[in-house]
This record gives sequence, C-alpha cells and structure tokens, in this order.
Amino acid sequence: MRKPLLVTEFLDRARRHYGDQEAMLATDGTRYTYDELGERADGFSAALQERGIEKGDRVAVLDPNTHYHLEAAYGIMQVGGVHTPLNYRLTPDDFAYILSDAGVDAIYADFEYAEKIETIRDEVPTETFITNDADAVEGDWESFDAAVDNDGAYERPEMSEDDIITINYTSGTTGDPKGVCRTHRTETLHAYLVVGHQHITDDDTYLWTLPMFHANGWGHIFAITGIGARHICTRGVDAADIFEAVREEDVSYMCAAPTVLNMLLDYYADNEVVTTGDAPVRCATAGSAPPEATIRTVEEDFGWDLMHVYGLTETGPLVTTSDTPRLTSDDNRFEIKKRQGLSYLGTEVRVVDEDGTEVPRDDETIGEVVVSGNQVMEKYWNKPEATEEAFNARLEGWFHTGDLATLDDNGMISIQDRKKDIIISGGENISSIEVEDALYDHDAVAAAAVIPAPSDQYGETVKAFVVPANGDTDAPGVTADELKAFTKDQLASYKRVRRVEFVEELPTTATGKVQKYELREREWDDEERMVGQG
Repeated sequence: MRKPLLVTEFLDRARRHYGDQEAMLATDGTRYTYDELGERADGFSAALQERGIEKGDRVAVLDPNTHYHLEAAYGIMQVGGVHTPLNYRLTPDDFAYILSDAGVDAIYADFEYAEKIETIRDEVPTETFITNDADAVEGDWESFDAAVDNDGAYERPEMSEDDIITINYTSGTTGDPKGVCRTHRTETLHAYLVVGHQHITDDDTYLWTLPMFHANGWGHIFAITGIGARHICTRGVDAADIFEAVREEDVSYMCAAPTVLNMLLDYYADNEVVTTGDAPVRCATAGSAPPEATIRTVEEDFGWDLMHVYGLTETGPLVTTSDTPRLTSDDNRFEIKKRQGLSYLGTEVRVVDEDGTEVPRDDETIGEVVVSGNQVMEKYWNKPEATEEAFNARLEGWFHTGDLATLDDNGMISIQDRKKDIIISGGENISSIEVEDALYDHDAVAAAAVIPAPSDQYGETVKAFVVPANGDTDAPGVTADELKAFTKDQLASYKRVRRVEFVEELPTTATGKVQKYELREREWDDEERMVGQG
C-alpha cells in the first residue's frame, strides 16, 4: 500500500504512543509531556486559522531553541501552512527581505527578537504578529500563550506529500539568501535517515545546541519528536550550561558546530568538569573537518562519541556520515572521523570533474560534490534560474553543492574546499582546509581561516587570519614569521602560509560556519575582481 509521507505524522505518533512521557524541558524549567505539546500545537493551529491562515500560507518563526518554536512549527504544519524559520542573528533589513520574498502572512517572534521585526513591519506583507511576551515588546503584538488558550479545534486540510511544507533560507554568505523549498516527502525521508544514521531511540535526551532554524535543526524537530525522545530547550549556547545539562538531564545526544566544540574545549581546559551523566553521549559535528586534537579531546577526555556528518540546507541537510565502524580501526580512527564520510541510505554522492565524470578514487583528484537523494530540496523559492543551475551545472539532475572533495577507495569523501575558496597560486591548487589544519596544530592558534590573497607574482597567495589562543592580538605568543615557518615544515612549500593577520575573532554564520566571503571582500577590496590573474 502507499501511505502519504506527511511531517504531521511525527507529532501524531508521539502523542499516540508517548502521550504521558516528557517531551521537552523548557528554558524556564517547565516540563511538558507529548500530550501537552500536542495540545499547545493544536491551540496554535486553531489560532492561525482564526486569523485567516490557510494551506500554503507562509508563517515565520523567529525564536531561539525554546519550546515555543516546536509548538509553533507543528501548529503551522498541522494547518498546511509553510513553516518558515528565521535566523535570529540577522538584521532588520535581512528580515524585511525574507518576509517580503516569501510573502509571509504571519509571524511568531520571541520577545528578545521581536523588536527587529517591529522596526520593519510596515515594509512587509505580514499581518499577524505574535510573541511569547507581549508586555516586553513595543508595538501591537499578540500573546502566544493567550492565542493558544482555546479548545484546540482546527480543521486539518488534506495534504499531499509533494506539498511544500518548509522554506529554509540559506545563510546568505554570498548575496541575498535563497529560500530552500522542502516538501513533506523530503522532510520525512530525511528524518527517517537521521534516526537511523544518528542511532536515535526513544530513550534519547537531545540537547538543542544547534539552532532549530537551521534546516529545521538538521531535521531533529522531526526525528526527535517522531521517535518519542526528549528535547532539552535552550536560549543560546553556553559551555557551562551544556556540561550541566549533560550531567543533570543525562543528555545522550547533541549536535555541535565547530565553534561550539571549540567553546567546550576552552571551558574544559580552564575548569574541572564532569563531562557525562548516566548516559553515554553522542555528538554530531558538521562542516570542515575538526582538527585531530579536537577529536581526541572530545573522545578521550570528554568520553563522547564524535560523529562527523556533512550536508547543506538544500540537501536535507545531511547526506554523509563518518560513522562507519566496519571501516574504522584504532590505526585510522582519527583519519576516518576527519572525513565527511559515506553517503546516507538511499542517497548517492558523487565527486565529478568539469565534464560530470566521476573522479578516480585515489584520494588526490579533486572534483565537485553532487548529490542525488529523496531528501534533496524541491527548488529555490521564486528562483527558477538558480534552481536550474543548481541541478544541472555539471551533471544533469544532480544537486551541485559547490564543495570540492576527493574520494578514497571506499567512496568516502573528504571535503577540500568550497569551489569559490580554493586557492590557485602560480597554477597550483591549494586547499585552504589543509593549511588551516596545519595551523591548528600550533599551540598558539585558537582559530584560523585561510583565504586567497592577491599576489602580483602568483596571482593568489595564502593568507591566514589567526585568533591567538591567549586572545591578545598585540602579543599573540607567536610571530607571523614563526607561523609561516611552522606551516612550511608541515606542508609542501607552495602551500605554506605567506601572510598572517592576527584577529580577535572570525566572522561566522549562526551555525558556526566561518564567513570567508567577508574576509575575501576585505582582502580584495582594491582589486577589480576577487580572483587571481598571476
């Protein structure tokens, strides 16, 4: 038989089987069961329909990782509305663009961020404004708690698994954000994959360190709910609070961007910390490969199992994992965990050259990562040309990630760079990630970002922006020349760092991704274009 794949089934299932079990711990200490979560979601569904929201209407959510976000998301989706989560670190101008681009009809905004919406409310098509603390917000805002205080009666429309149910806007590191459209089907199948590959079970306790707005929290608003596990909500990321939650709430699973891992490592180094409760801890990280020292500390000192995964907003996001016990031994453990890994079930990941031909599995030849899978997005909202290019640039019908990687003999990918970030110096391709990994081996380096800098001789040369471990850019504990010599000893001569700038911090997105585009713009400001011509 064929049963439609609908995201509403995740909360429906939790209510059927885990109704009286704890669903979430709110940031104020209130504990809600799945029955209570469901009732509040129903109340929000009813409130939205009373305010004219119909199937297909976009409803935005601007919230840190609180219980309100979960209630709002399911309340929106139960009436067939399109859940449109917003990055709370954006500016009012960014919100004006997104709300207008998506044609958002209603918004729920946390009281700490509602002011950013209030300043642009006359510029956007949005008509309904709801917050969790109306008294703390200037302007005409309705109370979420008052709005959901009803009999919960709403009409769930007939929905197709091919209906768009979420729009997630990309971080916009290279221009205006694009709305990634995802259907019931893509969200559901991605959640199934996350449950399997991340080993999620109903006795898991999940700590929200990853923003819920980011690709729906990597699908965990669906996966954790549907399996009947517990959500531990947060209002931000604090190392001491994370370790406390792990101990006091027996957290067994979390996701942590590289910046969060660094925060935890720094706190651990300066404090006596008990890193686990009664449950063993799994931690997923994504993006650039963590330095071996980070993996070693997390696994050997914290006692956590670190899983390296990979993907993009457009791909679900997750499409690969380094969690491959049969291919991992004591000898290669750190090397494997630094790789982005093998494709998820039902997912095909290729690395192809300019002609769309798969590169050799020699772990040396670099090509672009392309993806085919049921979790890949439907389209970009109102951007047919960008959609066409994304699916057909090198290989027709495959999503093109813009990431450059190599393949080993098992088909494991290892990301070498963003296509736009590769450094071409004197005709040689240089991986900025490889250079950054070398820099991280120096004790005086807390964080580093490597970009191409203009060079009259080579077209481009290697420049490193370095955050000193001691935090002092005037006396960083190492000189630029010492770091240059350090990388020369570790890398081929043409890959070594030629320029160093010490900085207090690196620009990052809300999910901890370093915005190299900002650094490149600064570096190439006086050039006609941001590419070397040496």
